[in-house]
Amino acid sequence: MTHQPTAPRVLGVIMAGGANRRYAGRPKALEVVGGARIADRVISALREATDSVVMVTNDPGTFAELGLEMRPDLRPGMGALAGIHTAVCWAEEAKRRAALVVACDMPFVPSALLRRLAGAAEPSAVVAPASASRRGLEPLCACYGVGCRPAIEAALARGDRHVISFFDDVIVRTLGKEEVAGFGDPERIFLNVNTPQDKERAEAIARAARTSS
Repeated sequence: MTHQPTAPRVLGVIMAGGANRRYAGRPKALEVVGGARIADRVISALREATDSVVMVTNDPGTFAELGLEMRPDLRPGMGALAGIHTAVCWAEEAKRRAALVVACDMPFVPSALLRRLAGAAEPSAVVAPASASRRGLEPLCACYGVGCRPAIEAALARGDRHVISFFDDVIVRTLGKEEVAGFGDPERIFLNVNTPQDKERAEAIARAARTSS
C-alpha cells in the first residue's frame, strides 16, 4: 500500500478582504517597496512557512495577476473578522489544522516568524505574536485553529466586528515580546502600509536593510 504523506499543518492566507484602497486611492498591496510589490513579499514569506498560499479578497479582479486561489468573505460587511472566519472555514475544508493569516500590506513580515507560528498551530487555539499595539498582540499576523470557528461565528452573529472579539472564548497562546524581538524590530515586522507616509517609512527601512547587507 502506498503511504500517503501527512497533510501540512496550516493553510497560508493573505488577508485582502477590504477595499484595499486606503493608500492614495490605489490597492496598497500592489504598491512597490524596496523593488518588490508588498503582496509578492507577503506571498514569498508565507510560502516558506506552508505549502499552500491563498487569498481572501472581495476584489479578486484587482489581484488576479498574483495567480492565487481567491475567495470573498463568507460574511461580507464584517471587517477583518469576516476575513479570519473565511480563512478558518477554508482551512477546515482543506483539512488543515489552522489558517496562518497575514495582512496584505505588511511588507516586512519575516518567514522565520511565520514558520514559528505555523509550527505552534493548534486546532483549538489562536497563536499570535506580541506587539506594541493597543491589543498587545498582532491578530493580522497569527495562526487560527479550525476549532475557533464556533466562537468566531458567535461573534459575527451578535454583530461584533472587533477582530479579537472572540478571544475570550478560545485558547490564546502568545509569542512573548522577547521571542518576537528575536525575529526583528516589532515596529518593522508589523508595519502596515496604509498611507503615503507609511510607504516612505517602508522605503527607508528597505534602503537601510540593503545598505547593511
